[in-house]
Amino acid sequence: MTNQILKNYIPTLLLPSVLGILSGVLAGNISLIYASLNLPPLSPPTYVFGIVWPILYILMGVSCYLVCQKSPSQTQATFPYAFQLFLNFIWPILFFRIGNFLIASLVALCLSLAIIWMIYVFYQIDPVAAYLQIPYLLWSLFANYLCWMITFLN
Repeated sequence: MTNQILKNYIPTLLLPSVLGILSGVLAGNISLIYASLNLPPLSPPTYVFGIVWPILYILMGVSCYLVCQKSPSQTQATFPYAFQLFLNFIWPILFFRIGNFLIASLVALCLSLAIIWMIYVFYQIDPVAAYLQIPYLLWSLFANYLCWMITFLN
């Protein structure tokens, strides 16, 4: 890889991961809180989240890089990408730190819709970038199930 490619690639990979880590820190003791909840059927053990999220953050970064390479102005894709990152960032804080399950559930729903929007926009620029977001969409839909069920059970 050339230096210019690395300069563009590294930040796009790091941004979602850094935001995810920061959000997790600001959310408090997620493992302890999660263990104290009445959980619905199909709830994964805590360690699964620590495996899934880093993979999804890497896929977000790779997709962003692909889109930036194909569309240097990035104006079409910037807002949906940034918007879903913002929703992804605030969700754990709302859910775990603040403990407002209903608002967090609404944010989770908006996040899934924002991911669909992002996939649509990415597809117009680079279909591979869009396809890389399918696992993220599927995980967010599963997270919606968990979030809404936890809201009702707690």
